[in-house]
Amino acid sequence: MTLALQAIFELFIKILTAPLLVWQALRVRKKALILPEPTGLRSGVTANRSNKAPLRLLIVGDSAAVGVGEKTQDTALLGQLVKHLSNYTTVEWDLIARTGGTTTTTTQWLCETQAKSYDAVVVSLGVNDVTRQVPLRKWLNQTDNFLNLLTTKFAAKRIYTTNLPPMGSFPALPQPLRWIIGLRVNRFNLAMEQHQAKRPEITRISINLKLDPALMASDGYHPGTAVYALWAREVAKAILKDYQQETRV
Repeated sequence: MTLALQAIFELFIKILTAPLLVWQALRVRKKALILPEPTGLRSGVTANRSNKAPLRLLIVGDSAAVGVGEKTQDTALLGQLVKHLSNYTTVEWDLIARTGGTTTTTTQWLCETQAKSYDAVVVSLGVNDVTRQVPLRKWLNQTDNFLNLLTTKFAAKRIYTTNLPPMGSFPALPQPLRWIIGLRVNRFNLAMEQHQAKRPEITRISINLKLDPALMASDGYHPGTAVYALWAREVAKAILKDYQQETRV
């Protein structure tokens, strides 16, 4: 099914179920368990005794980027990713992420951040754009602005993006709201995959994971430790592949 047909189908279902969807969305917000951001440093250097050039890493984005669901950064995406990478080289790392971050607000944060060059930028964005009903075309344009900022102001050599999570399986969301959001996520994922394929600086990582409530944080919405571990492992593989190719040159 094309993106246009997906959009029409999604709109038709939303019109049919609109009163129920509004009621469910309000109920979810009212009863949602608000988890704090994990403790820990958001910038630092993790040393390795090798003579290889340090890898300059930035993680940027939303509550998943910041590691909500974990108590400390050690078991969040940042800590687990740095642990993998530092087995090979020294890692100079920064984390610029906040709960509720959208593509637009994250771009604004970066505009207010001092310029710095990075070898690898790991991005977690899109979930809040989906839930806040940002139109797809607008989101793609906002994403272009965000990516352009990374490649200019922050001289990002490589940018690593991940497909949006399977929100159609999130236990915190009731049906049919969960199903409708899942349709929207699928449409956004397909559009972004096609859109980013045109940008050679981007490596898009697809993590195929059928979510089980046991793999989620206590709020039923954010990743649990095992999911952060899988995410970090897949991103580390991609970064190290690029890094090792560059250091051979």
